[in-house]
Amino acid sequence: MADAGRVARLRLIRTPGVGPVTYRQLLARFGTAAAALAALPDLARRGGGKAPAIPSEEQVLREIAAVDRLGATHWFSDDPDYPPLLAELESAPPVVTVRGARALGATRVVAMVGARNASAAACRFARQLAHALGEAGVTVVSGLARGIDTEAHVATLGSGTIGVIASGIDIAFPPENAQLQEEVATRGLLIAEQPPGAEPRARHFPHRNRIIAGLALGTVVVEAAPKSGSLITARLAAEAGREVMAVPGSPLDPRAQGCNLLIREGATLIQSADDILEAITPIDPRRLRSPATPFGTEPAAEPTTRDRDQLTGLLGPVPVAVDELIRQSGLAPAAVQMLLLELELAGRLERHAGGRVSSYGA
Repeated sequence: MADAGRVARLRLIRTPGVGPVTYRQLLARFGTAAAALAALPDLARRGGGKAPAIPSEEQVLREIAAVDRLGATHWFSDDPDYPPLLAELESAPPVVTVRGARALGATRVVAMVGARNASAAACRFARQLAHALGEAGVTVVSGLARGIDTEAHVATLGSGTIGVIASGIDIAFPPENAQLQEEVATRGLLIAEQPPGAEPRARHFPHRNRIIAGLALGTVVVEAAPKSGSLITARLAAEAGREVMAVPGSPLDPRAQGCNLLIREGATLIQSADDILEAITPIDPRRLRSPATPFGTEPAAEPTTRDRDQLTGLLGPVPVAVDELIRQSGLAPAAVQMLLLELELAGRLERHAGGRVSSYGA
């Protein structure tokens, strides 16, 4: 596992300021991770920032050794068995740490999410739905949280379940689900984007949610408040072109308001597992391919200072689509992508879902 190419790729993705989109752009522009690492200091300087703190080869080798001790593996986006549905995402993680049956990533997958403080009735219904999906040959993915997530995993341990966590592969959260997390890792598939030892932080959960949505043909929300993480997962599923489904609930229960809102906005109403099976797109995930790289060709000329000033002037606190920046600036698409890459490495750009960007911290 510690060949030079994989070590370089791991160093690149662990570099501050290098997210999934930037990682792919760097590889597309420079060809190899080693060449991209060598170019990072100059790119950050051109964007008006300092050289990023690139992890050393020794640091990455220690991470690889720790993953190996845990009985886990690194799963790179260019591995042939990387989940094809997840690879479709613009923000697909370049590497995750996994334990368990990697083959589950290429099966028919449905995400099931919901409230942590779910009602007894919702927990029972989620368990019934998940069990029926498992019997129909569908793998269920969820986030190993309390409530609906827990019920979904417990019901599908014997048929196929995937757990995606916001911490390192060796950290159980919530602590009471430590045994369940271990069962998911040994009987199903456990996925973590964060490196070993990383504690779950609030900023990690939306990233975790995009993996849950990205692995699945569709996302089912069983019970959720209007501003919950479950609705974030549903939104991410919709932005990825996946099916969004919701179980209706009483308008008197705040925990059902999120689901009812999704249905009002066009989500498929779910009353049984048959409704889910009918809604998910009948495609074979193994036939899918990853999206085209953001850099199709290199720009005809290096962006000028005037180009940088022009693009920076178009950025603000409100996220804007990259396509709109290209239209308004009149610059070549590859030049715009290059300038955005420089700004991100300099810590001056924030990327958002749906291919949108804004000034960092604005």
